[in-house]
Amino acid sequence: MGQNAAMNFEAMSDKAVLGELGRRVQGLRLNANMAQADVARKAGISRRALQNLEGGRGCTMALLIRVLRVVGKLSQFEAFLPEPGPSPLQLAKLQGHERQRASGRRQRATEEH
Repeated sequence: MGQNAAMNFEAMSDKAVLGELGRRVQGLRLNANMAQADVARKAGISRRALQNLEGGRGCTMALLIRVLRVVGKLSQFEAFLPEPGPSPLQLAKLQGHERQRASGRRQRATEEH
């Protein structure tokens, strides 16, 4: 698939998603101009494990993190799995309960001025 075409991961099999993940990791490595052996050594993994990842045969999450760190793309995890915000239900429950003022030590009317 072209890079500009949106991927429909929901319609893809697990095997196809792994293949796309591997292709993208390989692209990141090549864009970083790094050989498989160098990435594997710096990540502390075997070259075979990297070949399995790039070939779409899967890997552990820890291995993927190590490889992304070596090629300087670990920050991509933020796009992959962003921090979840409050759900629409939680937002509805909070509606009307937003703070209107800062809490602080209240002064008695006689203490003012």
